[in-house]
Amino acid sequence: MKKLTLFFTFTCLIPLLMQAQIVTQPFSGADIGNPKIKGNFHFDKKNQQYTLRGAGYNVWFERDESYFASREVKGDFILSANVQLIGEGVDPHRKVGLMIRNSKEEDAVYMDGVVHGDGLTSLQYREKSGGQTLEMATGKLAPEFIQVERKGDEFIFRFSKAGQPLVEAGRVKLDMSSGIFAGMFICSHNEEVVETGKFWNVRLEIPAGEDIDGYQQQSASRLEVLNMETGKREVIYETEDHIEAPNWSRNGKFLIYNSSGKLYKFDLKNRIPKVINTGFANANNNDHGISFDGKQLAISHHTEENGMRQSIIYTLPIKGGTPKRVTPLGPSYWHGWSPDDKWLTYCAERNGNYDVYKIPAQGGKEIRLTTAEGLDDGPEYSPDGRHIYFNSVRSGRMQIWRMKPDGSEQEQVTGDEFNNWFAHPSPDGKWLMMISYLPEVPAASHPRNQRVMLRLMPVNGGGIKTLAFLYGGQGTLNVPSWSPDSKKVAFVSYSYGL
Repeated sequence: MKKLTLFFTFTCLIPLLMQAQIVTQPFSGADIGNPKIKGNFHFDKKNQQYTLRGAGYNVWFERDESYFASREVKGDFILSANVQLIGEGVDPHRKVGLMIRNSKEEDAVYMDGVVHGDGLTSLQYREKSGGQTLEMATGKLAPEFIQVERKGDEFIFRFSKAGQPLVEAGRVKLDMSSGIFAGMFICSHNEEVVETGKFWNVRLEIPAGEDIDGYQQQSASRLEVLNMETGKREVIYETEDHIEAPNWSRNGKFLIYNSSGKLYKFDLKNRIPKVINTGFANANNNDHGISFDGKQLAISHHTEENGMRQSIIYTLPIKGGTPKRVTPLGPSYWHGWSPDDKWLTYCAERNGNYDVYKIPAQGGKEIRLTTAEGLDDGPEYSPDGRHIYFNSVRSGRMQIWRMKPDGSEQEQVTGDEFNNWFAHPSPDGKWLMMISYLPEVPAASHPRNQRVMLRLMPVNGGGIKTLAFLYGGQGTLNVPSWSPDSKKVAFVSYSYGL
């Protein structure tokens, strides 16, 4: 749902979108110092995975020897990756991790987030050229996912283990230049040995400045697919334009997303987007979705009425055509079809309060399903039609709830410290995928420009597992985006510059 005024550009029928790059930015490799055995790296384009091989006595004391695959970055950024040392190794102090370095000189100022061969996880840093390396150790944790961030003169290391939310290992202030080097590194801690490490889900993200609005300021986009079994993310399209809210077609062959008020069909085979003919509806927001029979598309188009611009729900053939109005009142933001395609469920503002409603798909009288004060949003039917899942701020934080299709038996599903939005049931009825904001984000707000998580929860209850950490928010996962076989989810991540 979007509650703020939207600004659209309609300068052409089909914008010239960039063809997807394999990763957002290229990395180049170099040995740091003068290790006895030179290192190298390989990029597997199919799996979007880096393999680093390197030696070196250590990254420690007043100088370093390692292999470093990096790129130059200016200003603030976030660098993240899954990481793994391969094999048993020779020395328990072999190291693999992410590094931010003032230069490629062996004695340069730097910081890193490092995982040792024995699992020791720490933030290492050197405060001045030629100075001693210092360390903030966290124990032998051996995390699978690590992240480093530059925020002005502050440098932060976070990590995640076993699908848990990120933990901050430490932060340090360092005097580095505006343009520095950031990337992946490996060190064998033994001059006679080469060690190997793998990195995947490597993402370099440029966050928005403090003065950038979280709703109206747009950013470059990556269309991604998350494999539910492996946790690997694949960038399938990348563009300087702002795109939002992918739906996955019922036949599994294409996605539908919105950009600049228009809807696009993205063929998963040739990976080329094409505009969908939505007639007069050229101000569509990110609340749209496909009927269970795969024949109809529900959209939320901003219509001028009574001197106001507000979202109204329409339906049209999935191949395109003239939209048919469904909701008589606005603002109304679509979120779900019933499995028999007879009902639409949506969030609407009436008399100053946002609640969940449903309405016959052919039009008619709307039925109010929630009455709690504050925001109720994101309603979506379970595939068996027995429940409607939604998110509500009624408990103080934004949490996932569910109810019967008539609005009865409303019960809370999640209850942790995060603000959880848009729970999407998987087609096989086993899982809920949601987007979660950090506690410091206001509970009733779901802006862009945030560090967010995509999290998975069993429908019948149980632990929540984080499958992806990314920079995103509004537009990332607003609508149903599961593949028909329940094995993948499509989403959008953002960066202020690709």
